[in-house]
Amino acid sequence: MAKKLKKLATDNQLATTIRESAQQIWLAGLGAYAKAQQEGNKVFDALVREGESIQANTRKMAEDKVQEMATKATGTWDKLEAVFENRVSKALNSLGVPTKADIDALAKRVGELTTEVEKLNGGAPKAAARRPAKVAAAVVEVVAEAKPVAVKRARAAAKKVKAAPAAEAAADGVA
Repeated sequence: MAKKLKKLATDNQLATTIRESAQQIWLAGLGAYAKAQQEGNKVFDALVREGESIQANTRKMAEDKVQEMATKATGTWDKLEAVFENRVSKALNSLGVPTKADIDALAKRVGELTTEVEKLNGGAPKAAARRPAKVAAAVVEVVAEAKPVAVKRARAAAKKVKAAPAAEAAADGVA
């Protein structure tokens, strides 16, 4: 029986030790929970600040990349536009279509010739009406020889000088 009592005493000590350890673990858990509750708001706020910082940096990097790509795309479009304009200009030139500069030069020359004709006529209405028509017809012939497609535009310029009948007749003769 002594052995049984000894064993019982040892079992009681072991149970007491286990109970005390479990009690300490429980109390440590309660303490950690209370500490986490107190510190939780601080940790949460710190995490929010860190997230905002990362989001701002990411947004800035994304905006920089978008700007960089937009710059590249704009440069590419500008180059493409220049190539397209160049090719269209060459094609029109090979077809004999006069450029805006050609038309402007002709219009300027017709204006100069009209002024000279008016000076030579000294204000005579009938002669003044005939001579600009002859000048316009001569311009139409020169243009027709240089560039056949320019006849239509030369007619329009001749109409501006009020010399349409003679110019149109000359243009019809050339075309």
